[in-house]
Amino acid sequence: MPLTVEEYRIGQLYMISKHSHEQSERGEGVEVVQNEPYQDPEHGSGQFTEKRIYLNNKLPSWARAVVPKIFYLTEKAWNYYPFLIVPLSLPCPLSPQCSFLPKFSIHIESKYEDNKGSNDNIFGAELRDEETEVWFVDIAYDEIPERHYKESEDLRCFKSKKTDRGVLQEGWINSQDPIMCSYKLVTVKFEVWGLQSRVEQFVHKVIRDVLLLGHRQAFAWVDEWIDMTMEEVREYERATQEATNLKIGTFPPSISISETPLPSCARGGPNSAPSTPLSTEAPEFLAVPKERPRKKSAPETLTLPDPGRRDSIFKLPGFFSWNSSPQPE
Repeated sequence: MPLTVEEYRIGQLYMISKHSHEQSERGEGVEVVQNEPYQDPEHGSGQFTEKRIYLNNKLPSWARAVVPKIFYLTEKAWNYYPFLIVPLSLPCPLSPQCSFLPKFSIHIESKYEDNKGSNDNIFGAELRDEETEVWFVDIAYDEIPERHYKESEDLRCFKSKKTDRGVLQEGWINSQDPIMCSYKLVTVKFEVWGLQSRVEQFVHKVIRDVLLLGHRQAFAWVDEWIDMTMEEVREYERATQEATNLKIGTFPPSISISETPLPSCARGGPNSAPSTPLSTEAPEFLAVPKERPRKKSAPETLTLPDPGRRDSIFKLPGFFSWNSSPQPE
């Protein structure tokens, strides 16, 4: 990206909030459950967030056939910028009681450096060549899904008024200054016979598309966030998260962005790469259904709250390759 790592500290927070809002709708999208400071003995001060990603309607038909109607992933992120850990998990124990879903997990690590993607060993000994596939993503010239294309976000035409960066022409990566790269190391596990290859290919494409779109937007929106302070972007993040939760309509907005760092034990994350402990209680949709007479009328519908004018105020990505692959952008 035509940014510095220090600039992207603000741009990342702005982009994720606005992107999540734009990609959310009633019953679908990203609900923020927690957002608060976190202290780690190894990585130091950071920010912990927990999100629920509702995506049933975004799944292909073959996937919707094997998951519940109310389906979401739990994302717990530890942001020790410029190092970020994001595990995603299913919202229930991986046990016989969860037989509708196989063992499935995604673990993402991100690191940012001021270079052109030239650091082949940024994740060190964690990589094993026989299991690694490397993708290079060009935010200006790689194709994105047509439904996500916006002329205002086409970096082949966009020029920043505040930074005087852009238009990004062919070969921009070799001539752009400043320039930074977002490296991703992704591990995906899906263990079910007959569906593993198809699911892996699907998730791989979805993750790449989200990353491409999100990082395009980070630069396309640079004039909106480049002058923000950390305090201002955190306030924008809080307001936008509340608007997004209201827009989804699944739960009332209740976002807590604490000013007091929590001890590392409070979130249960280990010193280096936190695992994602799964809840010991099955969600409501797994409970044994109660006996009740069958209705002869149309199926029940749920009327979700209208976010009102909030949408017009916050016009507010994305994720990787399989089996531990770093993906520079």
